[in-house]
Amino acid sequence: MIRILLAEDMHMVRGALVALLSLEPDLEVVAEVAEGTAILPNALTHRPDVAVLDIGLPGIDGLAAAGALSQQLPTCRTIMLTSHADSANIARAMLIGVSGFLPKDAPPARLADAIRRVHRGERVIDSEIVVAAFHHGPNPLTERERDVLTHVAKGSDVADVAAKLYLAPGTVRNYLSAIMSKIGARNRVDAIRIARDRGWISA
Repeated sequence: MIRILLAEDMHMVRGALVALLSLEPDLEVVAEVAEGTAILPNALTHRPDVAVLDIGLPGIDGLAAAGALSQQLPTCRTIMLTSHADSANIARAMLIGVSGFLPKDAPPARLADAIRRVHRGERVIDSEIVVAAFHHGPNPLTERERDVLTHVAKGSDVADVAAKLYLAPGTVRNYLSAIMSKIGARNRVDAIRIARDRGWISA
């Protein structure tokens, strides 16, 4: 039985993945978390074989958590789920020893197969993510800017984003202004469209 830790901040997506993976006779989800800061404590408690991590988590992102896992629980292999086709993220993932990189909309059977393959010691990197990442170029947004814009794209207002990310509302507005200036967006809606089209935030 392959023991899995799943990290995904969207409750419905996480619930669906847990249900679908639990249908596989050789896979068992032993822990599920919604924030990056919860990954390492739960991993140390439950000792999963494979951690399936969303790259865009609140708290700390999935790649930072994967780096911590590689240091403190090296027996646990990691698969990143992402909509960010970002060459910088792929390079960072390779440096910290991430075993898999899949799009978030990959079919459950494909994810299950990837889990089995990385558990055997293989590396599974989706070719479409790699091609898109190097086509669009590196993501110019910082991790915090991506967090802010991702929450705004999900419908959160400035006050909600500030509360979720433990920031002052004025700081959130400053981040939004910086994002729009950096990517040449006319307004927040345009910034979301540009970032989504280029794979810099989740679709």
